[in-house]
Amino acid sequence: MQSGPLVKLALSLMGPATKAGLKKKQITGRLQNLVAAPDAFLDDPHFGALAKALLEQRAAESSPAFAPYGELESDAPWRMWGSDIDPAAIEQMQNACRLPVAVQGALMPDAHVGYGLPIGGVLAVDNAVIPYAVGVDIACRMMLTVIDMPVNSLERHRDELIRVLESQTLFGAGREFAKPHDHPVMHEDWDFCQAVAKAKSKARGQLGTSGSGNHFVDYGTLTLPEAMDDLPAGTYLAILSHSGSRGAGSTIADHFSKVARDLHKGLPRQMQHLGWLPLDCDAGREYWRAMHLMGMYAAANHEIIHRKLTRALKSEVLFQMENHHNFAWRETHGGRDVIVHRKGATPAGIGVLGMIPGSMASPGFLVRGKGEAASLNSAAHGAGRLMSRSEAKNRFAWSNVKRELDAAGITVLSAGTDEVPGAYKDIHKVMREQVDLVEIIARFDPKIVKMARD
Repeated sequence: MQSGPLVKLALSLMGPATKAGLKKKQITGRLQNLVAAPDAFLDDPHFGALAKALLEQRAAESSPAFAPYGELESDAPWRMWGSDIDPAAIEQMQNACRLPVAVQGALMPDAHVGYGLPIGGVLAVDNAVIPYAVGVDIACRMMLTVIDMPVNSLERHRDELIRVLESQTLFGAGREFAKPHDHPVMHEDWDFCQAVAKAKSKARGQLGTSGSGNHFVDYGTLTLPEAMDDLPAGTYLAILSHSGSRGAGSTIADHFSKVARDLHKGLPRQMQHLGWLPLDCDAGREYWRAMHLMGMYAAANHEIIHRKLTRALKSEVLFQMENHHNFAWRETHGGRDVIVHRKGATPAGIGVLGMIPGSMASPGFLVRGKGEAASLNSAAHGAGRLMSRSEAKNRFAWSNVKRELDAAGITVLSAGTDEVPGAYKDIHKVMREQVDLVEIIARFDPKIVKMARD
């Protein structure tokens, strides 16, 4: 819902609703659901007038005067999980489902505003790929490694664990190794288009590193209530990492998003980042190939980080898993071949393992997908942000946060103030809101955390 008359109408209706006995939380939840599906609220005794006004505005916006592009003909169906989604993120999801190539959408409970498609947005489209529905950090992913070191090593060998983590990888925008690592991904074809070829040198130097923001490498405990594969039930020492395709992915995303926007200059202003590339054109084929190369590169990044850590610790790997988010997959849904974009969403097909982290002070969860068709076989990719990075920096003092972390037995070696626990939603609530999407297999509790500094 945009600012203006609709917001004024909503505010005028909140007072009578409060007097009628509705609590603030109930009103907020009702308004969020109304924005997502106003048709269902036309008979609402408190907000029916708002639902009607919102539908009238959307009808006006979909007229030729609003969409001179002439392609925004119908809305694809979509469904939302979660009870406290930012209305602006809901609006972004609605806009994405207005695209002529859109087939189906879903919004995860950790969703928040992004560029084009919201973070936590899932969108299936017909024979096309949308660079900003994949995301700037192409193939951002999780990797979990369970090792054979005893759990009490977190205390007994704490200094050694920290020394290894500090020495074996790098964090932060632009960080590169003076002596680059070698990996088969660097011997793939990077010359199929100019944008990818230009990114190769940067990619080589940053291989085996983590970016800024919410990228991390943690030591922690993995609690497994029941045996899984060859891993008996118990509590284990584990390594968890989150990062993507680094500067190379960002460069490639920026190039192809501009190409896509240029192809669809007639899109409304609020939809300009949703330009798509048909997969039967040269730009679409190049982006698809580049995206998959960045997927291989991001996987190599994690592989190198985990291999170096386990070797330096002289430990054996007992179990390992990984999954992408920020990617597009060619899949079949409802008997139709589509391209499914999961921008900050975890693949959750039947039996598929995924890792959903919380924050530096809250647990993450190893999950198994349930294959829910309405979510396009997807789930949340984390707790989701409660506020912007700038707001978090203004609101929280690191000294206060550190006292809370120390009391919880969590050591943070470095991190930005914008990544403090209070900047994130409650991961337990997020997990409760997607019980129909995933089954929890194990819980990861961070103990030693490393992120990029401010």
